[in-house]
Amino acid sequence: MSNAREKKRAKKMRNQPASVTLSSDCGPCPSGIQHHNGGSRSFQTPKQDLHPDSSQEFQQQRHQHQSPGPSYRKEQYFSKGQGRGRGGWRGGRQNVSQEMPKYITASTFAQARAAEINAMLKAVTQKSSNSLVFQTLPRHMRRRAMSHNIKRLPRRLREIARKEAEKAVHQKKEHSKNKCRKARRRHVNLVVEFNRRQKKNIWLETHIWHAKRFHMVKKWGYCLGDRPTTKSYRACYRAMTKHCLLQDLSYYCCLELNGKEEELLKVLARMCSIDTGPTFAAVPCLSGRLQGSLVLYRADRYPEDLLGPITFIWKPKDGSGITSETRQLWIWTHPSLKQDILTELKTVFQCSEPVETCSPEPIVTLLQEEKQTDVAMIVGKKRKREDNEGEKAVPVKKIIGDGTRVPLESYCWTSQTTGVVISDLTMEILRYRLIGPLSHCVLTEALKTASIQTEMADAETELNNWWVENCKNSEKVSLHQRQEAIFELLQGINSPSEIAAGTILGLTVGDPRVNLPKKSSKAMPNPEKYQDNEKVRQLLLEGVPVECAHSFIWDQTICKNVTENKIPEQDLNHMRGELLVPGSQLDLGPCESKIPILLVQQPGKVAGEDRPGWGSGWDIYLPKGWGMAFWIPFIYRGARVGGLQEGLKHSEYKRTPHIPNDFPDCPAGIQFAKELENVLLEKFKRRPPAKRANYVKLGTLAPFLCPWGQLTRDWEVRNKAQEESVVTSSADSKSGATERQVPCEPKPGLTIEDSQGDIMEEMAKIQNLCKEDGAATSSGFFVLRNRKLLKQLSARCRPTCGKGQRVRPASKLGQKEMTEDALLSIFKCYPRVLVWVSLSLLRKGSPELHAMICIPTQEDFLQLNKDQLFCGPQEPKHSDIFKHKILKLKERKKKKNNGNALESGASDALEAKAVEEPKELILGLWPDPLPDVTSHCSRILLGFVTQGDFSLAAGCGEALGFVNLTGLLHMLSSQPTDKKGLVLLRTPASLQYRFARLNIEV
Repeated sequence: MSNAREKKRAKKMRNQPASVTLSSDCGPCPSGIQHHNGGSRSFQTPKQDLHPDSSQEFQQQRHQHQSPGPSYRKEQYFSKGQGRGRGGWRGGRQNVSQEMPKYITASTFAQARAAEINAMLKAVTQKSSNSLVFQTLPRHMRRRAMSHNIKRLPRRLREIARKEAEKAVHQKKEHSKNKCRKARRRHVNLVVEFNRRQKKNIWLETHIWHAKRFHMVKKWGYCLGDRPTTKSYRACYRAMTKHCLLQDLSYYCCLELNGKEEELLKVLARMCSIDTGPTFAAVPCLSGRLQGSLVLYRADRYPEDLLGPITFIWKPKDGSGITSETRQLWIWTHPSLKQDILTELKTVFQCSEPVETCSPEPIVTLLQEEKQTDVAMIVGKKRKREDNEGEKAVPVKKIIGDGTRVPLESYCWTSQTTGVVISDLTMEILRYRLIGPLSHCVLTEALKTASIQTEMADAETELNNWWVENCKNSEKVSLHQRQEAIFELLQGINSPSEIAAGTILGLTVGDPRVNLPKKSSKAMPNPEKYQDNEKVRQLLLEGVPVECAHSFIWDQTICKNVTENKIPEQDLNHMRGELLVPGSQLDLGPCESKIPILLVQQPGKVAGEDRPGWGSGWDIYLPKGWGMAFWIPFIYRGARVGGLQEGLKHSEYKRTPHIPNDFPDCPAGIQFAKELENVLLEKFKRRPPAKRANYVKLGTLAPFLCPWGQLTRDWEVRNKAQEESVVTSSADSKSGATERQVPCEPKPGLTIEDSQGDIMEEMAKIQNLCKEDGAATSSGFFVLRNRKLLKQLSARCRPTCGKGQRVRPASKLGQKEMTEDALLSIFKCYPRVLVWVSLSLLRKGSPELHAMICIPTQEDFLQLNKDQLFCGPQEPKHSDIFKHKILKLKERKKKKNNGNALESGASDALEAKAVEEPKELILGLWPDPLPDVTSHCSRILLGFVTQGDFSLAAGCGEALGFVNLTGLLHMLSSQPTDKKGLVLLRTPASLQYRFARLNIEV
C-alpha cells in the first residue's frame, strides 16, 4: 500500500476501535485452552511432540502476541507454506482438527460478540469528522437545499440532521430588519457602537478624524494617533519650522485645586524645590499672568522620589485685594503620571471623603449622539422606541468621547482640615497645541471674538444667557474689548517666541464653524498693517496685562451651559442650504454660540545658544463638546496635524526631556522602560537566529534597556576602588598619612573664592537631604536638576581654547567659576546621580536608541589630531561564551523529546525542565545578572542615549541621554582643555565608535 493510501486509510479508521478485549470476569476457561477475542478462535496449546517444527510455532505465537485485535487474514489460520489452491483448501484437512476448536462456551462467546457489536455500533453512530450530515453524502447526492431543509435529506439521515439543527451553533441567527448595513451606519446606531468600543480605551473627540488618517495606538488608557499614514516626516518638520503644526493634547489630565491661597502654597511647597526653578509661589505665575512649569516630588523627599513634570495655571484674582480669598489652580500632567500625583495630592492635603455633588451627571444635549434604548421586541416585527407613557420617545444623545468617566467613581475629594477641594477635570477641558511661527496667524483667522449681546435670542432656551448677563456689566464689556484688541495685535508679531514665555490670554469667541472658508488655504501674517504700530511694540515689551488673563472657562457652570446649548452640525447645514446666495457667510446673529477659551503661549527652545525660540506656539483650552468645531477651522487655515511621533521629534529638536521616556527616576519612566524592553525583546525573538544581531559578540550588554541602577552602582564601586588605591599608595610613603583626606570634603589646602559660597551651600543642602533619606547609600538613583550646579557643569563641558573655539570664561557666561578640585571633592558625595546631556556628532553617523556614551582614551585624541577625518576607533569583537551552552541545551532537549515521547510522570518533569532551561539563555543576548557595565568594553562606559536620530534642524546626528555624574567629572578632569566634552558614541548593533560633542544645556 502506498504512503498516500496509508494516510487515507488511517484518516478513515482514526475513530474505529483498535481492539476489543473481553473482561477478566468472563467465566471459567478450560485448562490449556486460550480464547482470542473472547473465544472467537480457540485452540489447544500444542506440545513439542505434536509440532516438531518449533520455528513455525514460534512465528505463530509471536504473530498472535503482536496482533491482539481482531484480524481475518489467512496467515492467522494457516501456517507458513499453506494456502488456497484451485481445488479448494490446500492441506486443510490435515490441520483442521488441530486449528479449529472442538467446542465453545456459549456465554463467553456471546459476551465477546456483544462487545464487538457495541464497538461497531459506536463507530457507526459516532461522526468521524466535524462536517455536517449532508456534507457526508456523495457529491452526486448533495443538494444546496439540504443545508436548511431537512426533508431534502435521505430518510435515514433526517433524525441526525434534526438533532444537529437543534444545537445553538447551527441555529439560524435572527436578524432584525434594521440591522442591515444601512441601518448600522445610521447616526443613532453608530454612536451606540462607538460608545461600546471606547469602554476600555478612551476616544478623543477627534478620534474619528484621526482614525481615517493616522496609525492609531492604545496608550495610557486612550486611543491616540501615532503618526500619519502618508509620508509626512519632513512636511511636519517644515510645518513646525515655517508654518503651523496642530496636535490634540486632550488626553492630558487636569487636576483642579480649590482652597485658600495660603493653605495651597504651604502644602505644595513640600512637593517641589526652588533649586529646580520657579515654584507655585512665583509672583508672575501666582498672579495668573503666566503659566508655570516645575517638577513634583513626593512630600519632603527632594531630590529623590520624583513624581514627574507638570504645568500649572492660577486663576487671576478678582481684584478684591483679600489675601485669604479662595483660589483656583489647574495642574496639567501626563496621563501616565496622573495616578501617582493625584494620590500624593490627596495624601498631603488629607483628602479622604469624596464629594458626591461633584460626581459627573449624564448630560442631554442637542449635539450629543442618540443613545439606543433597550426595548423588548418580537422577531419579525418592527422595533419601536417608546417612553414610559407609550408614546414616541425623544432619542437620548451622548457625546462621542464622553464615556471616559465611570458614574460610580468619585472625581472630587475634600479635606476636612484645610478645606481644599481636589477635582479631576480630565476630558472636561479640551486642549489643542499649535506649533510654529505662524500659529498665531491660524488662531486670528480661524477665531473671531464674540459680539456684545444684551438681549436673549429666545426666552425659552438658555442659549448665551450667561453672556447676556455679563454684557450688562460695563467693566466686563471693557475687559472683553481689551482682550479683543490684544488678540488682533497678534497678527503683527513674527513668531510666538517674541512674547513672554507662558503668557496667558483669556477670550470669548463666536462659533468658528460660521467662519469656514470655501477652500483650504494657508494663513499668512500681515506685517505691513502693524509695522509702525506702537501697540505691538508695547505688547512685546510689557506683555499681556494680568486682567486680560481672565476667562469664563474657569466657571464649570458656564462650560456646561456652552456644551449643552451647542447648535448641531445638521442645523447649521440646513441654515446654509436656505441662504439666497449659496456659499455666502452664514450670519446667526444672537443665536450664535459664545465659547470661552484660554490661550497659553508655549515657549520653544529655551536652553542653548542655537535656534532660540524654535518650536514655540500656542495652547488653546476649550470646553468639552466643541472639539471638532475648532479642529476643522484650524485645518482649513493650513495647519498640518501631527501625532505622538511628531510630538517626540518636537521635544528632541528642542533638546528637552520627553514624558515619560526621559524620566528614568519616576515610576512612569520605569514602567515605560519595562514595556519598551518587552516590545524590543519580542521583536528580536521573532527574527530567525541567523538574521539577529549577536549582541554578545558586539559587546553590548543591554541592547533593549538602559541599566541606570547598575551603571551608577558600578561607578560608585569604581570610585571607591580608586580612592582605596590612592589611600594605600599614600600610606606607604611617609607623607601619605598627613595628606589623607575624607572623600566628601574639600582638601584643607584648597582655596575657594567667596563667590562660590552659595554654590557650596547648595551642595551642602542636597548632601544633607541625601544623608537623611539615604540617597547616597540606597540602591536607587536620581537625576540632578539643581540649576546652579548644572550651570557649573555646563561651563566645564565647553572647550576653553583650540581651533575654532573662543575663550569663554565662566564669569562671562553669568556663572561663578569653581576650581576643578573643588568640583571633584563636592560631587564625589553623589555617586548615584545622572545628568541630562545633549550630544552632536562631529562627523557622519546617526545615533540610535540605547546607544552607549563612552570615554575616549588618549590614543583616540592623538589619532584625531593626526587625522581630522578620523571618525573614531572600533571595538574589538568579543567571543560568545554562551553559544556552546545554548547548543548543549538544544541537544539535550532533542534527546528528551525523542527518548521520552511515551513516558510520563518523572520523565515529563525532566523534559519540562529541559524545555525551560533554554528560555533563560537566548542566543545573542547576555543573561542576568550583567557583569560590570563600565569596564566591559575597551572604552569606559559613561551613559546611554534615550533619544537619537539625524536632526533636520542641525543637519547632523544628534542624541539626548543621561551620563553618570562621577564618570563625567572623571572624564573632564583627564581631558585636555581643547578636547573638553568630547565623548564616543556606539550604537548597540555596531562596533564603530564615533566622536560627539557633549553639552549640558540649562
